[in-house]
Amino acid sequence: MNIPDNPYLLLTPGPLSTSKPVKAVMLRDWCTWDDDYNLGVVEKIRTGLVNLASTSSAYTSVLMQGSGTFSVESTIGSVLPPNGKLLVLVNGGYGKRLAQISNRLNIETIIHDSGEIVQPNLELLESTLLRDTDITHVTVVHCETTTGMLNPIDEIGRIVKSYHKVYIVDAMSSFGGIPMNAQNIGIDYLVSSANKCIQGVPGFGFVIAKRDELEKTKGFARSLSLDLYDQWKTMEDDHGKWRYTSPTHTVRAFLQAMKELEEEGGIEKRHQRYLENHSLLVKGMTELGFSCLLPEKLQSPIITSFNSPDNPAYDFNKFYHTLKEKG
Repeated sequence: MNIPDNPYLLLTPGPLSTSKPVKAVMLRDWCTWDDDYNLGVVEKIRTGLVNLASTSSAYTSVLMQGSGTFSVESTIGSVLPPNGKLLVLVNGGYGKRLAQISNRLNIETIIHDSGEIVQPNLELLESTLLRDTDITHVTVVHCETTTGMLNPIDEIGRIVKSYHKVYIVDAMSSFGGIPMNAQNIGIDYLVSSANKCIQGVPGFGFVIAKRDELEKTKGFARSLSLDLYDQWKTMEDDHGKWRYTSPTHTVRAFLQAMKELEEEGGIEKRHQRYLENHSLLVKGMTELGFSCLLPEKLQSPIITSFNSPDNPAYDFNKFYHTLKEKG
């Protein structure tokens, strides 16, 4: 069977355009009880994710059905104890979603909102942690998808760990596309998704966690299906088995996407390609009269936002659909 060409490129952080080999491996079925799937696919992914995140054996990984937000909610809802208190650093819609999840789960929540074009206030973070000793966890979005803002997770991590707090990083739109070492940064839980920088297809997310932190969370979960500890324990004990129906085709496609990441030269090489694409895009858009929303020092290479032109002839819908028609 021939795999058709994409009718257009998806210039989004995810879902994104995928390769023909990633699509092709989904053209068969898998039995979720068999070793060729659990050991041959799931466990390879789990090991590979840990190796991408850190050289430390202190980490483990767990896959979770659903979109990336499911994995974020699973993490927040599963790792904070009943008396836990979460500090959320917000500078965009996805930071706001972290706070919304925490509030919906009736977790005591503090929000530091710096606005969409400003990085988190590190002095305020430190003074808050010094003053409020009840805070147990701190979370932030690494690459804020709303604008493309790249938040300083290293500096945040140093402050968070100096106060011995648990550090949760939403790396949805950055993991696999920007080099990072979870151990060096001090990340306890790193959350991302199959259909972002590793260039798989939608259907599941994943959490790369400090094993000793995750082991403390048994019984904390505020949901049955999103219980991160139980999902991890099942995968550990049953060698890759999921508690509930596994999105088999998506999982197999992700293993292929991880192979292609390795063939490209790993995260460093992919990051370089993304940087080159970003520079080319900015150059071309600037020549057309557009200006970037963010200064370059705050800008990620994953998402680039531009200000809408003042020209009265500019129409976003027309611009969008013309780009789509042109591929």
